[in-house]
Amino acid sequence: MARLRSRHDREIVRLAVPALGALAAEPLYLLTDTAIVGHLGTAELAALALAATLLSALVTLCNFLTYGTTARVARLLGAGQDDAAGRIAAQSLWLALALGVLLALVVVVFAEPLVALLGGDGRTADLCVTYLRISALGVPFALIALAGQGYLRGADRLTRPLVIVIAGNAVNVVLEVLFVYGFDWGLPGSAWGTVIAQAGMGAAFVAELLRAPADTRRPVWAELRRLLRVGSDIVVRTGALLGSFTVASAVLARIGEPSLAAHQIAFQLFVFLALVLDALAIAGQVMVGRALGRGDPGEAREAGWRLIVLSVAVGLGFAGALLLGSDVIPRAFTGDDAVLERADVLWPLFALLQPAGAAVFALDGILIGAEDTRFIKWSMVFAAGGVFVPICLLSLRLDWGVAGVWCGLNALMIARLVTMGARFAGGRWALVGAPAR
Repeated sequence: MARLRSRHDREIVRLAVPALGALAAEPLYLLTDTAIVGHLGTAELAALALAATLLSALVTLCNFLTYGTTARVARLLGAGQDDAAGRIAAQSLWLALALGVLLALVVVVFAEPLVALLGGDGRTADLCVTYLRISALGVPFALIALAGQGYLRGADRLTRPLVIVIAGNAVNVVLEVLFVYGFDWGLPGSAWGTVIAQAGMGAAFVAELLRAPADTRRPVWAELRRLLRVGSDIVVRTGALLGSFTVASAVLARIGEPSLAAHQIAFQLFVFLALVLDALAIAGQVMVGRALGRGDPGEAREAGWRLIVLSVAVGLGFAGALLLGSDVIPRAFTGDDAVLERADVLWPLFALLQPAGAAVFALDGILIGAEDTRFIKWSMVFAAGGVFVPICLLSLRLDWGVAGVWCGLNALMIARLVTMGARFAGGRWALVGAPAR
């Protein structure tokens, strides 16, 4: 029987709480942005929705700048190589800057076809193109913020990114209200407010990255190649997950609007609840990377097991709350009887997903902390392409409906749990010392 308390609990909570605050700041910022723009009109709100979809996808796919940097820095600091950790901070900054400028140029040049691809037309499309071209200026700063958060997490300074992100979001709200309503700039005012706030956050994170002691701040190809390798693994993993949810939405759109609407309610709640699990996974990245860096695989495994136990406990709590609120929670989002009927069908499956999903989040954090990202990539590709997509397509062909799609999502999580759980139990991920792979 698992112990009710562990010596790792205090450290996990100490790392996870500020991480959760920083993670929660992003959806709160988007909610505020939506509220401000929503009063301008339907076309403006629709344009923001399209632009936010594209920009959020770009930033999400670049989250390897955070994860890869956290794992590498934690490992080097655990090995007592402070100057080498500072070198990684500089490499992450170079990579974020180069990639950010490239993506900004792509968005500016291809804004019109990208908006058309997303289905925008008429005045909504024109507004969206304008918003995107202004917002593109903030992309390099947004990626620098990802790199900065990665370094500060790895350096066990998680309260600092929380302060920077909260301050940046507060500035963004003030500027947007001033530009949108005070100066009457409309939707472009919202974009400019965001860009200026992002520039401020980017500058703050640059200062943190350059403050780290380093043996060199020049680009080092070997380190950049390592970050890019880890980055490609995480991009594939993240892309496969996003692709799975895209396939689910596409299938449910063909099944019927009530099924798609019910799925959207559950999916948005899943994303919200995942913030807590993500925060626990971040704690795992730091603790595992630090332990392996100082040559203590036993400590890494013990911390990993405890993280899994706590994450599953949280997942069970979420499952219980969802089941108890099955008659109430969906009604907070819709009063449509058809949608509520579909939600009633998928809700037990949504609740069932939570414990397995919680364990998978923990295992992701552990293996990312160990820089075992290649295995994570192939685990996700197998689960998405070999398990989920076939079940999802069969749901459409055999008329399994929304229940079939959510059975597929549960199967995806179980497949990942089995593969990554076996990897963790086998211990091949626990390579000690600074060099790693």
